[in-house]
Amino acid sequence: MGFADRRYAPPNRSWRGGSAGPGDWSAVTTIIVANCAVWVACLLAGNDSPLGGWLAMRGDLASHPLEAWRLLTYGFAHDMTSPWHLFLNMLTLWFFGPEVEARIGRNEFFRFWLTAIVLAGLAWLASVQFGRVGQAGLLVGASGAVTATLAVFIWNNPHQELLLWGILPIPAWALGILYFFSDISGAVERRDNVAHIAHIGGAVFGLLYAWRGWNIGDLLEAPAQLLQARQRFRIFRPEEDPPRPPSRPVSLEDDETLRDAVDKILEKISRSGEASLTPQERDTLTLASRRLKERLR
Repeated sequence: MGFADRRYAPPNRSWRGGSAGPGDWSAVTTIIVANCAVWVACLLAGNDSPLGGWLAMRGDLASHPLEAWRLLTYGFAHDMTSPWHLFLNMLTLWFFGPEVEARIGRNEFFRFWLTAIVLAGLAWLASVQFGRVGQAGLLVGASGAVTATLAVFIWNNPHQELLLWGILPIPAWALGILYFFSDISGAVERRDNVAHIAHIGGAVFGLLYAWRGWNIGDLLEAPAQLLQARQRFRIFRPEEDPPRPPSRPVSLEDDETLRDAVDKILEKISRSGEASLTPQERDTLTLASRRLKERLR
């Protein structure tokens, strides 16, 4: 097995020592603490406090564009009448989030989580426009982002055995299908107050993210890269200094140079996930793996 084929970071379920480095909180831990802190703050503020109302998503948000912050804040607010809404969401994140974070990296998981919250909220708003729920309704909870995380986990670990209700062993793909069709049924029948449309929106985003191998950090950097590419194309005039030839790649024949290159690549994997590697970086890891095998023979 080459370096490029290895899994570099096992799921980390400790409160400290997250994927960003020793002493840092993982993204999963940070999100759980943030959600619990918001719930406690709303609880201490009391039922008469407008805090929870400021955070919740309004069904008529399209008529109040200046309140667009609700597209994000609703994902950190939960039902104040019972702690179970918060507990079940955070428990699911605690079980499946570390695996996804180890795969894509801490910073990318933050971007993935926030994007899932926004897209799940937009899916719910679209259902309001089509009359699935009344415009007077409110949306709270991180269920859409949790469902997106679960979808990425299932896509990458379809045959992982899970325990349904903590008792019945079931493969991950079967659990995903069960949840998906349960949400579709709930959305059609409208038999409860669960935001099934937000769940479906999160699941669709998570599946597309895993299937297409998206990296939101790369997508955000695309405009800057396009601008840099345009700047490289310019008219050369004889009176100007001739363009400098491109620098030659650093030779990796020296062991110390190769070791330094591998260390930088491993730091990048820890920060942004294995999917962020370029073909040249994967070749470097393969070269290091091959050289190590030759010395161990």
